[in-house]
Amino acid sequence: MAEAEVAGETKAEGGPEAEGGPEAERGPEAEGGPKVRCPLGDFPFVAEHPLEPPEEWAALRAEGCPVPELTLRSSGEPVRVLTRYADVHTMLSDPRFPRDRSEAGPDGTGTGERHQRWRRLVAQTLTAKRVAALRPRIVAIAHDLVDTMEAGPQPADLWAGFAYPFPARVVGALLGVPEQDWGRFSYWSGALFGQDRYGEQETRTARHDLATYLGEHLARKRREPGDDLLSKLIEITDAADRPLPEAVFVQIMQGLMHAGHETTSSVIGKLVPVLLDDRSRWQRLLDDRSLIRPAVEELLRFDVNRGPGMPRYLTEDMELGGEVIPKGSTTLSVVASANRDERMFSDPDALDLTRSPNRHLAFGAGAHSCIGQALARTELQVALEILLERLPGLDLAVPSAELARREGVLTDSFEQVPVVW
Repeated sequence: MAEAEVAGETKAEGGPEAEGGPEAERGPEAEGGPKVRCPLGDFPFVAEHPLEPPEEWAALRAEGCPVPELTLRSSGEPVRVLTRYADVHTMLSDPRFPRDRSEAGPDGTGTGERHQRWRRLVAQTLTAKRVAALRPRIVAIAHDLVDTMEAGPQPADLWAGFAYPFPARVVGALLGVPEQDWGRFSYWSGALFGQDRYGEQETRTARHDLATYLGEHLARKRREPGDDLLSKLIEITDAADRPLPEAVFVQIMQGLMHAGHETTSSVIGKLVPVLLDDRSRWQRLLDDRSLIRPAVEELLRFDVNRGPGMPRYLTEDMELGGEVIPKGSTTLSVVASANRDERMFSDPDALDLTRSPNRHLAFGAGAHSCIGQALARTELQVALEILLERLPGLDLAVPSAELARREGVLTDSFEQVPVVW
């Protein structure tokens, strides 16, 4: 889900370019409030409470605070960090911020045509109709996981028992992977995209084994196509003038695993603790299930993801945040900070389960917006629906302050989410 589209597209009514956008609703700093010293140091920042945002975000959003050059904790490299809604929206949607460093070189165009080609192909197959048809399967997967949790001891780990395997199994179903292989599929996804938890040799072996499996799975689908995304993708590309080679198909499937597993499991593992931290939130959804859809959007906005995010590389000098950012700069957007920008959202630090409109940037914006956002929304809605239905007494087994953050991945999560019911 990281870097996906604002609901209603990048220039929807109320967006950054529209009247009443981020510049219309000014925070207290814009009205001559107290000056806040721009924080410097290592990034990502560290918060005192696992469910609260770092204090530095609000300081960087303050008027007069430039776009800082901070030091990335993982590598020690300098990065420009964007935290305001308007700046983050620009970075996510402007082609001058490509993901590929080579495109930021002297001859870089920032277009990412190869990447955009496979995105267009996937968009042709990952349609709203396909997601709707897959929904009963998604519901069944959620029920099966809750069945297993209920049969086990309490406290149970909601992360390991539900949040982590749920999206991996959904992606497996989407690609037509046989159910008996979903366990391996989930393991390979974790080994490739959560490398902080696996050794170098294990990761290398998982990469090789997954590529081998996906190549064999592609050959099976060519022989015996089914009603799944991969079969449809094969049908479309084989009929085109330039059929895709096997290596590209494997890359596409790996990309869908990455985008569809880590980010969604991370959000599920965090949105439930947010609801349970104030029991009235969970109870409100129990009393009125019609709030699940807007609640999902608000929980996406409210998420305090502190992962480092996806770097972009500026292809030319550009004025942003009140200063000129030089060509070639590595930039990072703090989407979770932008989603709490006082210029865009009223009372942004309050969780409002009925908030509307809700133009959060959890799915990004522009050419790199999340093509799987319809699937992700369906998964999150189903996750809440089934947990509310099956485990209405769900509660955290430890104080929320004791939840340990898992660092080192694109989107952060918790090591465990102990729950009882």
